[in-house]
This record gives sequence, structure tokens and C-alpha cells, in this order.
Amino acid sequence: MTDTVVGIDIGGTSVRAVALDLENNEVKDQLTASSSDNGPELIRILSSVVKELEKRSKNDFSAIGLGVAGLANKSGVVRYSPNLPNLIEFPIGHELEKKLGIRVSVGNDATVATIAEWKIGAGRTSDNFVLATLGTGIGTGFVVDGHLLLGSSGFAGEAGHMTIDANGPVHVTGQKGPWEYYASGNALNRIVQKEAAEGNFNWAVEEAGSWEGVTSHHLSSAVKNQEPDSLRILDYFCQEVSTGLTNLILLLDLDTVVISGGVCEIGEPLRHGIETWVQNILIGNKHRPKIEVKLAELGADSGAIGAALSTQE
Repeated sequence: MTDTVVGIDIGGTSVRAVALDLENNEVKDQLTASSSDNGPELIRILSSVVKELEKRSKNDFSAIGLGVAGLANKSGVVRYSPNLPNLIEFPIGHELEKKLGIRVSVGNDATVATIAEWKIGAGRTSDNFVLATLGTGIGTGFVVDGHLLLGSSGFAGEAGHMTIDANGPVHVTGQKGPWEYYASGNALNRIVQKEAAEGNFNWAVEEAGSWEGVTSHHLSSAVKNQEPDSLRILDYFCQEVSTGLTNLILLLDLDTVVISGGVCEIGEPLRHGIETWVQNILIGNKHRPKIEVKLAELGADSGAIGAALSTQE
């Protein structure tokens, strides 16, 4: 019987779970379920998910890994999660372990996704890289000198809140000018919608029903068709992404950047644009190896796979 573990990526509206065979790092089964920010209800949901996977796999699981957005520490406590606002100081690891009698590990969702890309994805050839997930905000995870960077409390990787412009617009977090205001998936949607409101992307407005419905998905289609406005917007966005990335590269002497999130549907033009801007901005770029920028390989399952792999860290 192979050693199988469960990894669960806990989001605000859904949980995504995989059963992972550790011998081959192979996903044997997966499922999704609704989520909740009510502690006892979430434990019930997670317990049900694990039992269903166990029933389907006909295997006993040796461990469970959880990935949660926000501040989730090494002792298994969710201090605060923006996606689960009522889940404050909740000992999710202890409660699920008590319910199922299986060892549980807990980590930040971006950090566990980093483990997945490091072990079996786009970061597997590097010992010094950052995974930057461009979504609602920006989540980051770091591998430095072959070790996962966690920090004193397990909260390392909140680079999306790094200030880029101290006099910039006030973000929903209350900060002025954080990186994720300029370079997240939501930021790209905002940029595209502004362009649509000003008379660009008329075809997308017609398709979406209004300029408010235009998103980066429409930009992706336009980029594939080499529409000049879309290429201009993408270049601007890649510069904003690269501004934050170069700060991280200079701080930690990284050699690889892995980009994940919905914006990756843009594909090679996004990857190439970010890599070009990183090389243009980076101090001393002529005297150091070229920074590689890659797109994540594991897609929507990276968080759950990483949560499963985190049980072995």
C-alpha cells in the first residue's frame, strides 16, 4: 500500500482537495466542495471531504495538509484570513486532527503552492526562486538556498503588501500604493476596464455587455490577435509586475521567478514581457546570470498539491 496524503486548498467560496501518492507524487483523486468561514462548519466540511476521498481511494491517509490565504502559522492556527473573515485565531489544525485522528499541517496558501512548484513544477531546477501568484492580490512564496522561507512565525511571503509608492492610492487594505494595487490580477482587470470606459476594446464591451464586465480574459484574446492597445497595456502591466519582482530579486539574490494565477492565460507574451522588464530594471544585470521567468506548471491544483507535499516538510 502506497503512502497517500491529502492536500486541501481552502478558499473563500470553495475548498479544493487532492489525494497524493507520495511515492510518485501522483494525484490519485480530487474533489471540490463549498467553503465556510464558520469554524465548526468548516471542520465538518473538511472532515467530509477527507472521508469521501478515503472512501474512494480505499486507502488510509497518513497526513493532511491545509493551505489557507492570510496568516496561518506553523502551530496550525489561522490568525486572520481575508478570504475567511470570521475565522480569527482559529486552531484549524488541532480541531481537524481531533476530529479525524490524522496528523494535520497548516500553511499559507502561497507558501504551500511554492512547495508544489519547487518539488514537481516550474521551480524544480532552482534553489533560489520566488513564486508570485497574481490574483485578487499578490501572494508570494520563496525558496532560498534550497530551503523554504517561512520566517519567525510562518508568515513570510506577504510581498503583495510591499509599498511601491508611499504617496499612491489607498488600497482596500488601508495601505498607500502596495505592489498588489498595481500588479495583481485585479489590478489588470481595473486597467483594462479603464481603457474600455475610455473607448478602447469596443468588441469586448459589446461581448461583456458593459465596460465593467471587461476583464483580463478579453485582454488575453486581444494580445493573441496582436491588437496594438492590448500590447501597450500588457507592456505597462509587465513593468508594474517587474518593479516588485526586482526588489525581491535584489533582496534575496534569486535566479528564477515563477508566475501563477489567472493572468497566466495570456501565456508567453506575459512571461516574455516580465522577463524583459526584469532585465531592464535590475541593477547590475550585466554582471549576473540572466533571471529566468517561468509560468507555473501545476495550474489550479498547485495549492492542494503543495498542501499535500507540505506534510513532508
